[in-house]
Amino acid sequence: MEYQHLLLEKDGHIALITLNRPDVYNALDPRTWMEIRKATRECRFDQDVRVVIITGAGGKAFASGSDIRSLNERRSLDILKSEAHESLNYVENLEKPVIAAINGFAFGGGCELALACDIRIATSRSKLGQPEAGLGIIPGAGGTQRLQRLVGIAKAKELIFTGDTISAREAEEIGLLNKVVEKFDDLMPVAKQMAQKIITKGPVAVSLAKAALNMGANSNINSGLLLEKLASTIAFSTRNRFEGNTDLL
Repeated sequence: MEYQHLLLEKDGHIALITLNRPDVYNALDPRTWMEIRKATRECRFDQDVRVVIITGAGGKAFASGSDIRSLNERRSLDILKSEAHESLNYVENLEKPVIAAINGFAFGGGCELALACDIRIATSRSKLGQPEAGLGIIPGAGGTQRLQRLVGIAKAKELIFTGDTISAREAEEIGLLNKVVEKFDDLMPVAKQMAQKIITKGPVAVSLAKAALNMGANSNINSGLLLEKLASTIAFSTRNRFEGNTDLL
């Protein structure tokens, strides 16, 4: 499939997915969601790719949320067939780490895209939020579920009920962001530095750790511990365990 709304580039073992609709602040319409899933799938089967970074073009927005034009054209049953859920599940469950490099604001579906990533890095001027209630709808791409798992149910309710936007610093304080950089020009170098640090580790170990973390977060402690034990057994049985920083072995 030819990409119309995003760019997919490779830099060594890093794949960079750039939402490329700066004229509408990288708003997310059905085709964009479909292309995100397609690009993520392409990264999954590319053995050279070890880490994926997702960002937005234009310098003003990571993603501004749903494209209002396409939103107004939807009927109720269209929501059941929405590409957003499937695409973000694919991002979240990709066997390779995904970093969101948030350059500007991330609202609505843009915030939900960031939530589906494993690590979130933003500039100090970035703002995040789930403003859907102001439009008479609710976050419909996983926001009601992923946000509470990151910041706690009380804070998630506050943000979703009020539709408030928060600064990058507040987002970092509540655990929504992993890191905030002051300068826009530092965002991608810091994201790539994080990716390079991950790349030095055993890829099978990182993949298994991600699976154990994700599945454990959605199950009880005993199930999570069993998953960890099984994942650890698999990791120990592979030659891949000798890759990475041998100083730590």
